[in-house]
This record gives sequence, C-alpha cells and structure tokens, in this order.
Amino acid sequence: MWALIAICALFSSTAWAHEKELGWHRTVGIKNAELIKVSEEAEIRSRIVGGTIAPYYAHPYLVGLIIDIIGSTSPSACGGSLLSTSRILTAAHCWNDGFSQAFQIEAVMGSAFLFHGGLRIYVTGIAIHPRYDSRTWANDIAMLYLPVHVPLSGAIQPIKLPFGPLLQMDYAKKTVRAAGYGRYSDLSLPTTNTMARNVLLEVIPLDKCRSFYGQIVQDSNICTNGYGGVGICQGDSGGPLTLNVHGEEVLIGVSSFVARDGCELEFPSAFARVSSYIDWIRVQI
Repeated sequence: MWALIAICALFSSTAWAHEKELGWHRTVGIKNAELIKVSEEAEIRSRIVGGTIAPYYAHPYLVGLIIDIIGSTSPSACGGSLLSTSRILTAAHCWNDGFSQAFQIEAVMGSAFLFHGGLRIYVTGIAIHPRYDSRTWANDIAMLYLPVHVPLSGAIQPIKLPFGPLLQMDYAKKTVRAAGYGRYSDLSLPTTNTMARNVLLEVIPLDKCRSFYGQIVQDSNICTNGYGGVGICQGDSGGPLTLNVHGEEVLIGVSSFVARDGCELEFPSAFARVSSYIDWIRVQI
C-alpha cells in the first residue's frame, strides 16, 4: 500500500514554529485519534449492550479515515466526503503534512463511530492536487480511490458537487455546515460526544480571515466565523463543509486548518473551496 495522514491542520503565529518541528500528525492527529478510540470503547461498553451501533443517517456522505503512518505504532485520523461509490474527497495534508507519510488508510462509512461499526474498506490509491504545498497546505485537496464500489443505503450516500451559480458564489454570509468525528471542545477530552457531530457556521470574507492568518489564506479557501467558539475543532481535516440548496446538501469545502491556539477562541476555520478545484475533481471521478 502507500501512505496518508490525518485530521485538522492547525495554524497560529505563536505556535507555528513548534508545529513545524514535528508535523501536525505527531503533535495533534495521533493523540486525538487515540483519545477518540478510547472514548468510543467506553461508549459501546456503557450504552450498546446486547445490540449493535445503529447506522448513521444524518450525514451519509461523511467518511472517517483511519491512517497508519510510517514510523508510528498509533494511527491518526481524517475525514472525507463520498463523491461516488468509489471516490472520496479529502485534504492533501492527510496524505503528507510535510513531515509524516502514511502507508495505509481505512475508510469508514455508515457509522456514527470512527473506530467501530459501519462499512470499512482499505483505500488502494490517492491523487494529490499537483499544486499542493505541504509547507503551507495551499491547494489542500486529494482524491482517494476505493478498490470496489460501495453499496449505497440510507446510511451511505454520495454528496453533490457545486453546480451552476454555486461555482461562482463566494458564499459570504451564508450559513453552512461542517461535520466530522473529532473533538467538540478545547477543555474536554473526547467523550461519548465524540460520535460524528456537525456545526452550523457563517462564511466570512477572505480579507477578514487574512487578518487572523495572513497570506496563508488563499483565494481558493473558504473561511467561517469562529464567533461563539464554533468551528472545525469538532471535525476532522478533510471532512465536508456543505451548503443546503433547496433541502439538499452540496459539498462546497474540505476542512483544512484552524488556529492551533484553540478551537473555541473565536478564530476562523479554513476550508479548501471545492469550486476552485471542480475541473480537477471531475477528472479524478
């Protein structure tokens, strides 16, 4: 097999130097994955007695990624979005954060838990965007290939890509939704609440986002407001950002980074803008 990496890339002017010494996976991703696994096992022992975990229907396009990294005995984790029965869109830094490389990825579909239940298939190929920069996570997008076509159900469904006017929209002031399996607060370790979750966010102008992060924010990003302590701390890197269009969720972003200083400190969350890469995505599908 080959390699990949994990969860939500983090930035801040004060913490960036330490982050670059070891890479995101080793400082954040692996530790978070370990905590999620422990909390899920506690949830199953205490709540799922003599039964099975129910299929997860709220976000049937949400995919969990358990990532084995070269040189590590513990996995990291990411999120993704099912685009077809054999393609998953995720973040490129899940493959390589500039320091760590993965050698195996397990895709989890149709489960409220990252480490338990659902349909689990090992990924057999990956396409990284040709302009991805592992130093800055510019063009932070990648496509995963499954060896078989997954059976669709109420719990497993592909999500629509942007179309028509959505391809040109900047989404400013739109209410959007992020989903993932990750942490849900800065102060609490993952608990039974680390089941797949979602959060409603407001898109902000890129200039406002750059006032926090500088020029690391690209025109090909979408940023959401962190006011009230909300953001993609709740989800994994690579996970979906969606817009509801006439009652149907449309994939507009891929979770990329948030401030390492803390998810609840009202920093914006940043996503790769799907419409900026729509031609490349369509070729991979």
